[in-house]
Amino acid sequence: MPASEPAARPAKRPTLKDVAAETGLSVTAVSYALRGLHGKESTRRRVVEAAARLGYEADPIARALASGSTGVTGVLCGSLTDLWQQRLAAALARALFADGVNALIVDAAGDPSHQLELAERVVQQRVDALVVIPLDPLTAGWEPIGDRVPLITVGDELAAARTTSAVLFDVGLAVTHALDTLSQHGHRRVSVLAAEMSSRRRRPIEVAAAKLARARGLTLTVTPCPHELDGAREVVAALLGGADPPTAVLGLADSMAYGAYAAARELALDIPSDLSVIGFDDHPMSALLTPALSSYRWPLESIIEAIMQRVSLTVSGAASVDDVLLAPEPFARGSVGTAPSDR
Repeated sequence: MPASEPAARPAKRPTLKDVAAETGLSVTAVSYALRGLHGKESTRRRVVEAAARLGYEADPIARALASGSTGVTGVLCGSLTDLWQQRLAAALARALFADGVNALIVDAAGDPSHQLELAERVVQQRVDALVVIPLDPLTAGWEPIGDRVPLITVGDELAAARTTSAVLFDVGLAVTHALDTLSQHGHRRVSVLAAEMSSRRRRPIEVAAAKLARARGLTLTVTPCPHELDGAREVVAALLGGADPPTAVLGLADSMAYGAYAAARELALDIPSDLSVIGFDDHPMSALLTPALSSYRWPLESIIEAIMQRVSLTVSGAASVDDVLLAPEPFARGSVGTAPSDR
Protein backbone atom coordinates (compact mmCIF):
# COMPACT_ATOMS: atom_id res chain seq x y z
CA MET A 1 0.00 0.00 0.00
CA PRO A 2 1.35 3.44 -0.83
CA ALA A 3 2.42 5.49 2.12
CA SER A 4 -0.17 7.98 3.18
CA GLU A 5 0.50 11.59 2.43
CA PRO A 6 1.54 13.64 5.47
CA ALA A 7 -1.18 15.95 6.70
CA ALA A 8 -0.74 19.47 5.47
CA ARG A 9 0.17 21.93 8.16
CA PRO A 10 -2.27 24.76 8.68
CA ALA A 11 -1.14 28.01 7.17
CA LYS A 12 0.62 30.30 9.60
CA ARG A 13 -1.61 33.12 10.73
CA PRO A 14 -0.29 36.47 9.47
CA THR A 15 0.97 38.78 12.21
CA LEU A 16 1.63 42.47 12.62
CA LYS A 17 5.28 41.70 11.85
CA ASP A 18 4.25 40.28 8.47
CA VAL A 19 2.24 43.41 7.66
CA ALA A 20 5.17 45.55 8.80
CA ALA A 21 7.57 43.63 6.52
CA GLU A 22 5.12 43.97 3.62
CA THR A 23 4.86 47.75 4.02
CA GLY A 24 8.37 48.54 5.21
CA LEU A 25 6.99 50.18 8.36
CA SER A 26 7.58 49.43 12.03
CA VAL A 27 5.21 47.18 13.96
CA THR A 28 4.14 50.16 16.06
CA ALA A 29 3.35 52.25 12.99
CA VAL A 30 1.31 49.38 11.52
CA SER A 31 -0.61 48.93 14.77
CA TYR A 32 -1.42 52.65 14.92
CA ALA A 33 -2.48 52.71 11.28
CA LEU A 34 -4.85 49.74 11.67
CA ARG A 35 -6.46 51.41 14.67
CA GLY A 36 -6.73 54.76 12.93
CA LEU A 37 -4.30 56.45 15.30
CA HIS A 38 -1.82 59.08 14.17
CA GLY A 39 -0.09 58.98 10.79
CA LYS A 40 -1.17 59.99 7.31
CA GLU A 41 -4.29 58.76 5.60
CA SER A 42 -2.19 57.45 2.71
CA THR A 43 -0.12 55.36 5.15
CA ARG A 44 -3.24 53.99 6.83
CA ARG A 45 -4.68 53.04 3.43
CA ARG A 46 -1.45 51.30 2.43
CA VAL A 47 -1.38 49.31 5.69
CA VAL A 48 -5.03 48.30 5.41
CA GLU A 49 -4.53 47.11 1.84
CA ALA A 50 -1.45 45.10 2.83
CA ALA A 51 -3.30 43.53 5.77
CA ALA A 52 -6.17 42.52 3.48
CA ARG A 53 -3.74 41.12 0.91
CA LEU A 54 -2.00 38.97 3.54
CA GLY A 55 -5.26 37.93 5.22
CA TYR A 56 -4.29 39.56 8.50
CA GLU A 57 -6.98 39.70 11.19
CA ALA A 58 -6.54 41.44 14.51
CA ASP A 59 -6.27 39.09 17.49
CA PRO A 60 -9.19 40.07 19.75
CA ILE A 61 -7.40 38.84 22.88
CA ALA A 62 -4.25 40.81 22.14
CA ARG A 63 -6.33 43.85 21.25
CA ALA A 64 -8.20 43.53 24.53
CA LEU A 65 -4.97 43.30 26.51
CA ALA A 66 -3.65 46.38 24.75
CA SER A 67 -6.80 48.46 25.15
CA GLY A 68 -7.90 47.25 28.58
CA SER A 69 -11.30 46.35 27.12
CA THR A 70 -12.49 42.82 26.36
CA GLY A 71 -15.46 43.83 24.23
CA VAL A 72 -17.66 41.57 26.36
CA THR A 73 -20.64 42.58 28.48
CA GLY A 74 -21.98 40.19 31.09
CA VAL A 75 -25.74 39.63 31.26
CA LEU A 76 -26.67 37.93 34.52
CA CYS A 77 -30.30 36.80 34.57
CA GLY A 78 -32.27 35.87 37.65
CA SER A 79 -33.98 32.92 36.02
CA LEU A 80 -34.19 31.99 32.36
CA THR A 81 -37.22 29.84 33.09
CA ASP A 82 -38.97 33.21 33.17
CA LEU A 83 -40.11 33.68 29.58
CA TRP A 84 -39.80 37.45 29.79
CA GLN A 85 -36.15 37.24 30.87
CA GLN A 86 -35.55 34.91 27.93
CA ARG A 87 -36.90 37.56 25.57
CA LEU A 88 -34.88 40.31 27.23
CA ALA A 89 -31.61 38.32 27.15
CA ALA A 90 -32.07 37.37 23.49
CA ALA A 91 -32.94 40.92 22.43
CA LEU A 92 -30.05 42.40 24.42
CA ALA A 93 -27.56 39.89 22.97
CA ARG A 94 -28.65 40.83 19.44
CA ALA A 95 -28.34 44.56 20.20
CA LEU A 96 -24.89 44.15 21.76
CA PHE A 97 -23.65 42.05 18.85
CA ALA A 98 -24.90 44.64 16.37
CA ASP A 99 -22.84 47.20 18.30
CA GLY A 100 -19.70 45.04 18.09
CA VAL A 101 -19.97 43.75 21.66
CA ASN A 102 -20.21 40.10 22.71
CA ALA A 103 -22.69 39.08 25.42
CA LEU A 104 -21.83 36.57 28.14
CA ILE A 105 -25.30 35.40 29.24
CA VAL A 106 -25.50 33.59 32.58
CA ASP A 107 -28.52 32.10 34.37
CA ALA A 108 -28.81 32.10 38.18
CA ALA A 109 -31.74 29.63 38.02
CA GLY A 110 -33.70 31.53 40.67
CA ASP A 111 -31.05 31.13 43.40
CA PRO A 112 -29.98 34.47 44.97
CA SER A 113 -26.80 33.06 46.55
CA HIS A 114 -25.81 31.33 43.33
CA GLN A 115 -26.36 34.59 41.45
CA LEU A 116 -23.71 36.30 43.57
CA GLU A 117 -21.29 33.42 42.93
CA LEU A 118 -21.93 33.70 39.21
CA ALA A 119 -21.42 37.47 39.34
CA GLU A 120 -17.97 36.84 40.84
CA ARG A 121 -17.12 34.39 38.04
CA VAL A 122 -18.32 36.79 35.36
CA VAL A 123 -16.21 39.59 36.83
CA GLN A 124 -13.19 37.27 36.70
CA GLN A 125 -13.77 37.03 32.93
CA ARG A 126 -12.87 40.75 32.81
CA VAL A 127 -16.15 41.88 31.28
CA ASP A 128 -16.38 45.59 30.53
CA ALA A 129 -19.74 45.90 32.28
CA LEU A 130 -22.29 43.68 33.99
CA VAL A 131 -26.02 43.93 33.32
CA VAL A 132 -27.90 42.16 36.09
CA ILE A 133 -31.53 41.30 36.87
CA PRO A 134 -31.02 40.89 40.62
CA LEU A 135 -32.87 38.26 42.63
CA ASP A 136 -31.95 39.85 45.94
CA PRO A 137 -31.23 43.55 45.41
CA LEU A 138 -31.09 44.21 49.16
CA THR A 139 -28.15 41.97 50.04
CA ALA A 140 -24.78 43.53 50.85
CA GLY A 141 -23.17 40.89 48.63
CA TRP A 142 -23.41 43.16 45.59
CA GLU A 143 -21.05 45.74 47.13
CA PRO A 144 -17.74 44.03 46.25
CA ILE A 145 -19.06 43.28 42.77
CA GLY A 146 -19.92 46.93 42.17
CA ASP A 147 -16.45 47.94 43.33
CA ARG A 148 -14.83 45.87 40.57
CA VAL A 149 -17.04 46.32 37.52
CA PRO A 150 -19.66 48.85 36.39
CA LEU A 151 -23.12 47.48 37.21
CA ILE A 152 -26.26 48.22 35.24
CA THR A 153 -29.28 46.82 37.03
CA VAL A 154 -32.63 46.00 35.45
CA GLY A 155 -35.84 46.07 37.46
CA ASP A 156 -34.41 46.84 40.93
CA GLU A 157 -31.81 49.13 42.43
CA LEU A 158 -29.02 47.52 44.42
CA ALA A 159 -29.11 48.77 47.99
CA ALA A 160 -25.44 48.23 48.83
CA ALA A 161 -23.47 48.61 45.60
CA ARG A 162 -22.10 51.34 43.41
CA THR A 163 -23.96 51.10 40.14
CA THR A 164 -23.48 52.89 36.87
CA SER A 165 -27.21 53.08 36.37
CA ALA A 166 -30.51 51.33 36.92
CA VAL A 167 -33.22 50.68 34.37
CA LEU A 168 -36.28 50.59 36.59
CA PHE A 169 -39.91 49.68 36.04
CA ASP A 170 -42.72 51.58 37.73
CA VAL A 171 -44.00 48.42 39.39
CA GLY A 172 -45.76 50.54 42.00
CA LEU A 173 -47.96 52.05 39.32
CA ALA A 174 -48.85 48.59 38.00
CA VAL A 175 -49.53 47.15 41.46
CA THR A 176 -51.75 50.13 42.32
CA HIS A 177 -53.72 49.63 39.11
CA ALA A 178 -54.00 45.87 39.72
CA LEU A 179 -55.20 46.21 43.31
CA ASP A 180 -57.70 48.91 42.30
CA THR A 181 -59.02 46.61 39.58
CA LEU A 182 -59.38 43.66 41.96
CA SER A 183 -60.98 45.82 44.65
CA GLN A 184 -63.51 47.15 42.15
CA HIS A 185 -64.41 43.54 41.32
CA GLY A 186 -65.14 42.79 44.96
CA HIS A 187 -61.98 40.88 45.85
CA ARG A 188 -60.79 41.05 49.45
CA ARG A 189 -58.17 38.27 49.67
CA VAL A 190 -55.27 38.66 47.26
CA SER A 191 -52.02 36.71 47.01
CA VAL A 192 -48.96 38.27 45.38
CA LEU A 193 -46.42 35.86 43.88
CA ALA A 194 -42.88 37.26 44.07
CA ALA A 195 -39.37 35.96 43.45
CA GLU A 196 -37.66 34.49 46.49
CA MET A 197 -34.90 36.50 48.17
CA SER A 198 -32.14 35.33 50.52
CA SER A 199 -32.24 38.64 52.39
CA ARG A 200 -34.75 38.80 55.23
CA ARG A 201 -35.77 42.30 54.21
CA ARG A 202 -38.64 42.72 51.80
CA ARG A 203 -38.41 44.62 48.56
CA PRO A 204 -39.82 48.16 48.71
CA ILE A 205 -42.54 47.16 46.25
CA GLU A 206 -43.73 44.40 48.58
CA VAL A 207 -43.92 46.85 51.48
CA ALA A 208 -45.76 49.32 49.25
CA ALA A 209 -48.17 46.61 48.06
CA ALA A 210 -49.09 45.75 51.65
CA LYS A 211 -49.76 49.43 52.39
CA LEU A 212 -51.84 49.84 49.23
CA ALA A 213 -53.85 46.73 50.11
CA ARG A 214 -54.65 47.96 53.62
CA ALA A 215 -55.88 51.27 52.21
CA ARG A 216 -58.31 49.33 50.01
CA GLY A 217 -59.50 46.94 52.67
CA LEU A 218 -57.70 43.97 51.14
CA THR A 219 -56.00 41.12 52.94
CA LEU A 220 -52.77 40.62 51.05
CA THR A 221 -50.12 37.92 51.35
CA VAL A 222 -46.76 37.88 49.55
CA THR A 223 -45.56 34.39 48.74
CA PRO A 224 -42.16 33.40 47.24
CA CYS A 225 -42.72 31.68 43.92
CA PRO A 226 -40.40 30.21 41.27
CA HIS A 227 -40.75 31.09 37.60
CA GLU A 228 -40.74 27.42 36.61
CA LEU A 229 -44.26 26.17 35.81
CA ASP A 230 -44.45 23.10 38.03
CA GLY A 231 -42.99 24.96 40.98
CA ALA A 232 -45.38 27.88 40.53
CA ARG A 233 -48.30 25.46 40.23
CA GLU A 234 -47.38 23.81 43.54
CA VAL A 235 -47.12 27.18 45.31
CA VAL A 236 -50.53 28.36 44.08
CA ALA A 237 -52.16 24.97 44.75
CA ALA A 238 -50.99 25.20 48.37
CA LEU A 239 -52.45 28.70 48.67
CA LEU A 240 -55.78 27.63 47.21
CA GLY A 241 -55.92 24.55 49.42
CA GLY A 242 -55.27 26.46 52.64
CA ALA A 243 -57.57 28.25 55.05
CA ASP A 244 -59.14 31.45 53.66
CA PRO A 245 -57.73 30.94 50.16
CA PRO A 246 -57.28 33.97 47.94
CA THR A 247 -59.91 34.87 45.39
CA ALA A 248 -57.28 36.60 43.25
CA VAL A 249 -53.63 36.01 42.45
CA LEU A 250 -51.22 38.70 41.24
CA GLY A 251 -48.04 37.22 39.80
CA LEU A 252 -45.10 39.58 39.48
CA ALA A 253 -44.22 37.67 36.29
CA ASP A 254 -46.47 36.04 33.71
CA SER A 255 -44.59 32.77 34.20
CA MET A 256 -45.77 32.75 37.83
CA ALA A 257 -49.33 33.54 36.78
CA TYR A 258 -49.23 30.51 34.48
CA GLY A 259 -48.78 28.43 37.63
CA ALA A 260 -52.11 29.81 38.87
CA TYR A 261 -53.78 28.58 35.67
CA ALA A 262 -52.26 25.13 36.13
CA ALA A 263 -53.29 24.97 39.81
CA ALA A 264 -56.83 26.10 39.03
CA ARG A 265 -57.16 23.37 36.41
CA GLU A 266 -55.80 20.79 38.83
CA LEU A 267 -58.37 21.85 41.49
CA ALA A 268 -61.26 22.12 38.98
CA LEU A 269 -61.55 25.88 39.57
CA ASP A 270 -62.69 28.23 36.84
CA ILE A 271 -60.86 31.40 35.85
CA PRO A 272 -62.24 34.01 36.45
CA SER A 273 -65.43 32.72 38.13
CA ASP A 274 -63.58 31.02 41.01
CA LEU A 275 -60.19 32.73 40.78
CA SER A 276 -58.99 35.94 39.13
CA VAL A 277 -55.41 36.08 37.88
CA ILE A 278 -53.19 39.00 36.83
CA GLY A 279 -49.62 38.74 35.55
CA PHE A 280 -46.67 41.01 34.76
CA ASP A 281 -44.59 41.33 31.57
CA ASP A 282 -47.34 40.43 29.07
CA HIS A 283 -45.53 37.63 27.29
CA PRO A 284 -47.06 36.95 23.84
CA MET A 285 -48.25 33.55 25.10
CA SER A 286 -50.46 35.27 27.69
CA ALA A 287 -52.95 36.42 25.07
CA LEU A 288 -53.32 32.82 23.86
CA LEU A 289 -54.48 31.38 27.18
CA THR A 290 -58.15 30.61 27.86
CA PRO A 291 -59.18 33.01 29.18
CA ALA A 292 -56.46 35.42 28.03
CA LEU A 293 -54.32 36.68 30.91
CA SER A 294 -54.61 40.29 32.08
CA SER A 295 -51.10 41.63 32.38
CA TYR A 296 -48.80 44.67 32.28
CA ARG A 297 -46.41 45.15 29.39
CA TRP A 298 -43.01 46.74 29.85
CA PRO A 299 -41.66 48.41 26.69
CA LEU A 300 -38.96 45.94 25.59
CA GLU A 301 -37.50 48.17 22.90
CA SER A 302 -37.18 51.08 25.34
CA ILE A 303 -35.57 48.78 27.92
CA ILE A 304 -32.98 47.53 25.42
CA GLU A 305 -32.27 51.07 24.23
CA ALA A 306 -31.78 52.26 27.81
CA ILE A 307 -29.44 49.37 28.65
CA MET A 308 -27.42 49.86 25.46
CA GLN A 309 -26.97 53.57 26.17
CA ARG A 310 -25.67 52.78 29.63
CA VAL A 311 -23.33 50.05 28.43
CA SER A 312 -21.89 52.44 25.84
CA LEU A 313 -21.42 55.24 28.36
CA THR A 314 -19.84 52.84 30.85
CA VAL A 315 -17.30 51.56 28.34
CA SER A 316 -16.54 55.17 27.40
CA GLY A 317 -15.61 55.86 31.04
CA ALA A 318 -18.74 57.45 32.53
CA ALA A 319 -18.71 56.97 36.30
CA SER A 320 -22.49 57.09 36.62
CA VAL A 321 -25.58 57.73 34.55
CA ASP A 322 -29.02 58.86 35.64
CA ASP A 323 -31.49 56.07 36.32
CA VAL A 324 -34.49 55.68 34.03
CA LEU A 325 -38.02 54.75 35.15
CA LEU A 326 -40.29 53.09 32.59
CA ALA A 327 -44.07 52.93 32.88
CA PRO A 328 -46.15 49.81 32.18
CA GLU A 329 -48.99 49.46 29.72
CA PRO A 330 -51.99 47.57 31.16
CA PHE A 331 -53.76 44.91 29.11
CA ALA A 332 -57.15 43.98 30.58
CA ARG A 333 -58.31 40.59 29.35
CA GLY A 334 -60.60 37.81 30.51
CA SER A 335 -58.76 36.53 33.58
CA VAL A 336 -60.30 39.02 36.02
CA GLY A 337 -63.89 38.71 37.16
CA THR A 338 -66.17 39.40 40.10
CA ALA A 339 -65.06 37.79 43.35
CA PRO A 340 -67.00 34.60 44.17
CA SER A 341 -69.51 35.21 46.95
CA ASP A 342 -69.04 31.80 48.60
CA ARG A 343 -65.30 32.11 49.23
